[in-house]
Amino acid sequence: MRNILVNDLHRKPIDEQSFEIVERKGLGHPDSICDGIMNSISVELSKEYLNRVGAVLHHNADKSLLVAGETEIRFGGGIIKKPMLLVMGDRATFQIDEVNIPVEEIAVETAKNWIKENLRFVDPEVHVNYQIEFKPGSPELTRIFLKKGILDANDTSAAVGYAPMSKTEELVLNLERYLNSKDFKKRFPETGEDIKVMGLRRNRDLHLTVSMAFVDRFICSEEEYFAKKEEVFYRIQEFLDKSDYFDKITLSLNTLDERGKGISGVYLTVLGTSADGADSGQVGRGNRVNGVIPLNRPVCSEAAAGKNPVSHVGKIYNVLTHKIANDVFNEVSGILEVYIWLLSQIGKPIDEPTIAVAEIIAENNSDINDIKRKVRDIIDYELANIEEFCDSLIRGKFPVY
Repeated sequence: MRNILVNDLHRKPIDEQSFEIVERKGLGHPDSICDGIMNSISVELSKEYLNRVGAVLHHNADKSLLVAGETEIRFGGGIIKKPMLLVMGDRATFQIDEVNIPVEEIAVETAKNWIKENLRFVDPEVHVNYQIEFKPGSPELTRIFLKKGILDANDTSAAVGYAPMSKTEELVLNLERYLNSKDFKKRFPETGEDIKVMGLRRNRDLHLTVSMAFVDRFICSEEEYFAKKEEVFYRIQEFLDKSDYFDKITLSLNTLDERGKGISGVYLTVLGTSADGADSGQVGRGNRVNGVIPLNRPVCSEAAAGKNPVSHVGKIYNVLTHKIANDVFNEVSGILEVYIWLLSQIGKPIDEPTIAVAEIIAENNSDINDIKRKVRDIIDYELANIEEFCDSLIRGKFPVY
């Protein structure tokens, strides 16, 4: 019998608390680039292992550093003086029996494809150099993958997920997705993919600070920059006006800008990401697996992106806790908020965590015993069907960035 504990949590849901801080690092942020590429590499490696040997072999593609390049920004279009450097690595299986796996080639090709699909102005053949640092795994960890059926955890790790997302979390996430949508980029091609949204809620008043890279080839002067920035500002405000939850939403955009300083007083990039010449990136420093950085919530310290999807609980439990939390919230009436915790022990089957805990904030007058029973059943069901969940991770169903 699984060790499942369900407790009631005596506090206000996050939306009813007096303040909240939420951050979202957008698609072209250097940290998000690392997360996106490395998770895609894990997906492609998993597919290759399945095609060649019929099983996902040992790998963890969760170490990456995007070293910023060097640019000369100019009104009307700058130049790349030094390309970015993408360092990718950790552990992978290069050979099993007589079968060779082209790990390095898969990593580079996957990185190039991700860049092509997500960063309009970055040429992966020209603007990025690649350094591969994958090495074979330890025999003890590699042995885990030779087991049939449900694998053992390859780490002792804890994860936590929650549901539902708060109104602030939803708006911060949806705003960045809107700003990086095809429709928005078609209307404002001068805006890059490197966008960060920071939300501060005090009661029902929300202040949003948006940082958005502009692309210098579309901007011919300081005056034109501020004119285009104003157009973008009002379009964002129109999007925010659709929200009827908050009493007041205040917006700030590119607050470091200063008129009269020329090129040094505006936020311009050559390629639409600050990684082209200003900021480096790293796996695990970006969004949590539900797409935001929720500073008022408990979060898992593990970087899920790039970890293998069949034995590394740093990925499996990280995503699964959020899935279970959402299932509980959607399927069990009387719950205002739920937190799900899972703790693994290395060498133990991933469907048998050391403990699984649900903490629930229930509505007044709800039947707490009935709620606890239903929550326990959902957790037990999800763990019993963890192989199916891992299959969805293998297919990349959960992008985790």
